[in-house]
Amino acid sequence: MGIFGFFSKEKKESLDQGLQKTNESIFSKLSKAVVGKSKVDEDVLDELEEILITSDVGVDTTIKVIRRIEERVAKDKYLNAAELDTILREEIASLLEENNSQDLLDFDIPTEKKPYVIMVVGVNGVGKTTTIGKLANLFKSAGKNVVLGAADTFRAAAVDQLILWGNRVGVPVVSHGMNTDPASVAFDAVKQGVDTGADVVIVDTAGRLHTKVNLMNELSKIKRVMQKFIPDAPHEIMLVLDGSTGQNAFIQAKEFTKATEVTSLAITKLDGTAKGGVVIGISDQFKIPVKYIGVGEKMTDLQIFNRKEFVDSLFKKK
Repeated sequence: MGIFGFFSKEKKESLDQGLQKTNESIFSKLSKAVVGKSKVDEDVLDELEEILITSDVGVDTTIKVIRRIEERVAKDKYLNAAELDTILREEIASLLEENNSQDLLDFDIPTEKKPYVIMVVGVNGVGKTTTIGKLANLFKSAGKNVVLGAADTFRAAAVDQLILWGNRVGVPVVSHGMNTDPASVAFDAVKQGVDTGADVVIVDTAGRLHTKVNLMNELSKIKRVMQKFIPDAPHEIMLVLDGSTGQNAFIQAKEFTKATEVTSLAITKLDGTAKGGVVIGISDQFKIPVKYIGVGEKMTDLQIFNRKEFVDSLFKKK
């Protein structure tokens, strides 16, 4: 079994609560769309299209979902309007599965990668440093040795915040302070990870550089210095996105996927928004697995993404 255990009742309750605003928004609109309707017809599908787009699922993904439902309506000839939420649930879960967002009931780092190096990217304000702190806590709680690297050196607050998280969680933080070379911080963090036999090294990187070229160059340089110690590092490049920004999260994902090879996503702040559909759209459009979601302020509210549980909470009837 992996280090985070199975999806507990407590986690499920946090997920339900975190997605409550999106759930209420979708269901109140869905109820109005099917009122007085005995079957799924063109009007219902038009309403559904609008509901998904306003929940920030995104136009392209919404069209894909509507097409799938149209195919089922054509095949089954008659679909009761009351069954629409079940069909929607099934089609979105299927879509997430195709986008490599697997049902991770538990999660562990590959044992042959030690230390397992995660480079974290994302713009300022998305909850990047907080996500790193919470992730470090999850790993440490599971008995893993963690080293953090404060390589977002362009912003004093980012360095200080990561040091605070390190103290709070009880893990070492490699820091050279503000306005120092981020690559040298990453180098020392990976070196310390290797020297101390750490299981995981998580490196925070600059949230914003003036141009995409600068960003690409900076991230490439950080990767190169890591590879002096570990040839295949980083093993994971995680992009952190703020789910409450809706379509802005799409734009950020587009920019970062052009600048570097993003291999996983963490989508935060889903508890404060009715835009939870953004998780579905981003996963579908970029074909990058969503690995973590943030559904609250508590240390344990960073959860491993489980598509079935997510879809269940999103479309749960009260």
